[in-house]
Amino acid sequence: MKKTELINYSNSLTCYLLIFLFTYTGITKLIDHSIFKSSILQSSIISNYATVISLSIPLLELSIVVMLVFEKYRQKGFLFSLLLMAAFTIYITYMILFIPHLPCSCGGILKELSWSNHLLFNSFVILLILVSLLSQNKHKLFIAINRTSRKPV
Repeated sequence: MKKTELINYSNSLTCYLLIFLFTYTGITKLIDHSIFKSSILQSSIISNYATVISLSIPLLELSIVVMLVFEKYRQKGFLFSLLLMAAFTIYITYMILFIPHLPCSCGGILKELSWSNHLLFNSFVILLILVSLLSQNKHKLFIAINRTSRKPV
């Protein structure tokens, strides 16, 4: 397998993982909306924004899925995935360091993870996203432009 094929395969796997992850957690949070919202209400740092957060997080996750599905928007989907996973990771780190009682507002199977395992999982996903983003930027085609006509040569 050539290096570019391996990179494309890796990027596709990361994309499929994110599509599955965000579809699953987004739908689970919408189906169990009252449970999701009540767990956010238990978190002192974000409880004032529980209604907005409980609706916007799953909708954002599902929006990212749409971006990842379409090739044209995939890079933006990876960027938004990175931002969302980084925000979740910062939140989890804060909770582990400063909050004695840790309410979990995760969707589905992920709520079964311990907070430290969740932190490891998020870090792994962030690493996968970073590798995909960096490899996409590195393997873009170079197009020479004629300086006078501004047309590709």
